[in-house]
Amino acid sequence: MALPGSGLIRLGRRAAATPDVRIPAFAELFAVLPTPFMVVDPAGMVAEANIASETLLNVGRTAIIGRMIEDMIGHPLTSMRNDAPFAAYDLEIVLPDGRHRRVDLMAAPLPDHQGWRSITLHSRVPAHIVGRRAEREGGKMTAIGAAAMLAHEIKNPLSGIRGAAQLLESSVDEGARDLTVLIRDEVDRVTKLIDRMEGFTDTRSLDLKPQNIHSILSHACEVARQGFARDIRIRESYDPSLPEVMGHRDSLVQVIINLLKNAAEAIGDRDDARIVLTTAYRHGVSFVKQNGFGKLSLPIEVCVIDNGPGAPPEIGEHLFDPFVTSKRTGSGLGLALVDKLITDQGGIVEYAREGRPALTVFRLLLPRAR
Repeated sequence: MALPGSGLIRLGRRAAATPDVRIPAFAELFAVLPTPFMVVDPAGMVAEANIASETLLNVGRTAIIGRMIEDMIGHPLTSMRNDAPFAAYDLEIVLPDGRHRRVDLMAAPLPDHQGWRSITLHSRVPAHIVGRRAEREGGKMTAIGAAAMLAHEIKNPLSGIRGAAQLLESSVDEGARDLTVLIRDEVDRVTKLIDRMEGFTDTRSLDLKPQNIHSILSHACEVARQGFARDIRIRESYDPSLPEVMGHRDSLVQVIINLLKNAAEAIGDRDDARIVLTTAYRHGVSFVKQNGFGKLSLPIEVCVIDNGPGAPPEIGEHLFDPFVTSKRTGSGLGLALVDKLITDQGGIVEYAREGRPALTVFRLLLPRAR
């Protein structure tokens, strides 16, 4: 279906006066617009869509054209006046694959084409993501100092206690031997916790390189399927055209495994347990750099989604703070470490409950490789 009024655009006298320069056609400019842009006919059917729309909807252009706009974004728009501009800010839309996104939606009538409208969708990153990033930094640095001190002061005496328990084990009777085994097991448990704290306190910069995020996700999924998530269905829904990310492979693998393990533990043994991993390219997602100079673009989105109950509301805002956990046996360092590793790579991690019924979403926003 042809876009009404397609043709050549006048770019000014200077361009028009240059005989060797071909003036771009409207369709060429329309296709490469970085903002999702669709044209809807009077009946509410999509007549044209650009590449950014394909990326947002995760559907090819030929599958978008001819479909009702309601099927594409979960809003009919046909009940609104099609001869007047319309705008909706921070609107939740439902994409064809069931994902929920918050966008700013702009609808405008096309002059000289009664009933036709242009639709633009601007993805939103919640304002609290950037604001909370600064809040996390202060608490995280305090916790890093405390954890480094504890690791140094506690780990050395632990080795002495374990050695003494081993010596006693060979000289006590059978009844007391259970106590020495208990001492060794508890020392080993605390040592593992200290090891995790030492990883949290590592302030060395990471060697960032271009990485294939799908290779990293596949590796982490294989680890999960062979271990802690062997009885849980893990579905992978990726954007195959995604460019490489700028990151540290081992750290990203650790982050994804931590999030998968967190999801598996949250789901428990429910019969319909499932985890979904998704990737997408988000145009226009960026935040101001810590030094205040310029913005860092974070267009690569990775989501780890599960159908568990989510975090208790009282700690949902503090999940990435050190030592905050809803698990009886948790240390509260797993998600804090995830936040640290992603921050060290210039990215953002965010927790949300989205959709109907509500699903738990851990969203990573990462920089692309240049």
